[in-house]
Amino acid sequence: MAASLGQVYKGRLKENGDLVAVKVQRPFVLETVTVDLYVIRNLGLVLRKFPQISIDVVGLVDEWAARFFEELDYVNEGKNGTLFAEMMKKDLPQVVVPRTYEKYTSRKVLTTAWIEGEKLSQSTESDVGELVNVGVICYLKQLLDTGFFHADPHPGNLIRTPDGKLAILDFGLVTKLTDDQKYGMIEAIAHLIHRDYGAIVKDFVKLGFIPEGVNLEPILPVLAKVFDQALEGGGAKNINFQDLASDLAQITFDYPFRIPPYFALIIRAIGVLEGIALVGNPDFAIVDEAYPYIAQRLLTDESPRLRNALRYTIYGKTGVFDAERFIDVMQAFENFITAAKSGGGEDLNGKMAELGILQTRANYMFPAFLSGAPQVEQPIQTRAALAFLLSEKGNFFREFLLDEIVKGIDAVTREQLVQMMAVLGIGNFTPLFSMVPSLGPIRPAGFLPTITEEDKVILNNVQKVIEFLTAGSSTSSSQGVNVPRVIQELLPVMPGLSATVLPENSIPVVPWVQENFTQEVGRIYGGKSSSALSSSET
Repeated sequence: MAASLGQVYKGRLKENGDLVAVKVQRPFVLETVTVDLYVIRNLGLVLRKFPQISIDVVGLVDEWAARFFEELDYVNEGKNGTLFAEMMKKDLPQVVVPRTYEKYTSRKVLTTAWIEGEKLSQSTESDVGELVNVGVICYLKQLLDTGFFHADPHPGNLIRTPDGKLAILDFGLVTKLTDDQKYGMIEAIAHLIHRDYGAIVKDFVKLGFIPEGVNLEPILPVLAKVFDQALEGGGAKNINFQDLASDLAQITFDYPFRIPPYFALIIRAIGVLEGIALVGNPDFAIVDEAYPYIAQRLLTDESPRLRNALRYTIYGKTGVFDAERFIDVMQAFENFITAAKSGGGEDLNGKMAELGILQTRANYMFPAFLSGAPQVEQPIQTRAALAFLLSEKGNFFREFLLDEIVKGIDAVTREQLVQMMAVLGIGNFTPLFSMVPSLGPIRPAGFLPTITEEDKVILNNVQKVIEFLTAGSSTSSSQGVNVPRVIQELLPVMPGLSATVLPENSIPVVPWVQENFTQEVGRIYGGKSSSALSSSET
């Protein structure tokens, strides 16, 4: 079996009989390619004298040459494979890498375990589609998490093993990404979702597409046009990555915009991966498949930059909570869980698959006065998104949602008071409160319960979020929000979201609202106050 830089042989170790693959470097490869690189690099130095050629040929050659010389060192390649396997085994045990036999490896000879199987692109097994999903997650994890990127995923390096796992071979060509590059790409995607092109241009400066100090004004409308075309007909998730990369490359001829060398390797790798996937699924779109992983990264990464990116994704440029965007992110997260279970990830105890393990929920009793009906037991239908929010990993997002939930509780409680007064036949509160004398600057009429348009928006947002998390039926009607039903569904979820933070949180809450809510939660949960409930009891 031939490799581009070496010849691979199948053998067996004398000492223990293990089947191995022995890769032997071809003679004079180093000398031959070094001369070629020297000639091309000098040509690049000449091209630098022509400003209309914005492609950095020297930079590309230097990046590729550095990786090439590393690839010729088989000791380094063996270490790359070992490191890659270590990075994947906890999260994606469905991905396997051949073991390196260091004792029988040198600079020009690499000895690894022999992997049986067939090329993923040629396999006709029914689980190929699932393994493609695993491959997408694997490469996104490299790109946006570990920063250690296998830059040569050609069809011969992606193998389906007989037991249905994905084997990745050949770690000679890898590239390493900085935290700025990893986080910068995710931030750019968050800005792209909201079509915040002004922010995207700044992201491109951070990522090295645009030099520091360049006037961004002429580039902004051009990039806006490119992204508007890419987003047309389906939004960010339906972007054709290859077409977008091609359009961006066109800009380099007319503007101070360039494709960084590290990104050129990424484009190549993603293009190969997409080509393999398209063989089995003509409708495959790499950005659409990447969005669930990005949602998972936004929800679980503890870095301040990604937490800010998550808040931006939900609130956007206006700073207003968007329930639809929240649901979109959580649905993408659930799609990620499904993909992470592909290829036996759940059975193999993959940590990524475990993010979606459903937690058993107890039945809850609802206060009868909220619905006007006798108390009945009603179980909450827990879904993967809710299970995540109630887990340790979901701690940040629980506090993140607390702002909106407390606003919802406040609005709901005032709505209930308005309804209660109406039941008592008090339709106009002003005369009633005007009978109470003023106490200095305190005017009782100022405490009149009112429901504003903002309250209605908050209630609708809370309703949408609760309906989604509890997978319940619609609680709205032609008359508007069914507030008692919202409370019924909100109370069982609320302790799990805020039992440990509501009493101590610094968010300004009307005291009687918090006290009333705490008492009601305590009554529902057998007399315990919400602050006494531990997360394990939710």
